[in-house]
Amino acid sequence: MNLLLGIGIVVAAATTAIVAMLLVRRRAPEGSYFSDGDRASGIFGVLATGFAIFAGFVIFLVFTSYDQSRAGAESEALLVAQQFETAQFLAPETRDRLAGELVCYARSVVEQEWPAMEDGGLDTTISPWGVALFQTIHGAKTSSPEQEAAFSKWLDQTSDREQARQDRVHGATGITPTTVWVVLLITAGIVFAYMLFFADPAEMRRSQAMLIGSATTVVVVTLVAIYALDNPYRPGLGNIRPVAMERTLALLDDARAAIGDDAPIPCDEDGNPTS
Repeated sequence: MNLLLGIGIVVAAATTAIVAMLLVRRRAPEGSYFSDGDRASGIFGVLATGFAIFAGFVIFLVFTSYDQSRAGAESEALLVAQQFETAQFLAPETRDRLAGELVCYARSVVEQEWPAMEDGGLDTTISPWGVALFQTIHGAKTSSPEQEAAFSKWLDQTSDREQARQDRVHGATGITPTTVWVVLLITAGIVFAYMLFFADPAEMRRSQAMLIGSATTVVVVTLVAIYALDNPYRPGLGNIRPVAMERTLALLDDARAAIGDDAPIPCDEDGNPTS
């Protein structure tokens, strides 16, 4: 979530809560609407604790998903670089083709898949360059123990790369169910409404404003944090960027130059096939 938008939501919510408290305060009896303030405070503690425990559990789940997406993106980038190295031990025609397709795979992740994830999903669940890599290795011929070992290693790395890709994309649409959001919002609304019953004209306005403003700020900040973690690719503070894959692309360019690989890349800069 955008930082300024998040701050704006928190400020708007706190302001609304303070205004509501001051309006209710005008007609509230002295000592608040509760005749037994200690008992009311105890019940409020139960409500606030219930919200905090439930929200904390949700934060743990969404942060786990966030971390899994981030780790998946980094692992996928590393495996692309490792597969480039493995490809160098295969037959020349297979090696050059795989090397070019790996570059295209990385470009498509950065230029096509990442913008799609920022919008909340992917147009396809299968990478077209992943399919191209499979077709290339499927038709590969091995003529030495070294090539056979590289072929076997490539298949293992492919499985790992596909799993890493799944870890990366699974958080693009968010994992928090709608029912959980409904429970969070209802609980937050109950806490807010309960706070209004503490309106007391005998108290100073600033004290009443601080009472509900601070509680509302904590609740709304918690909800904003959950939303931000639940949408790790949306533009904003803390969003996951394709830094690892961009680093791998630079590494592949340097590696191809170092080994004298001047075979044409079968895609443009955005990862679209050129033929």
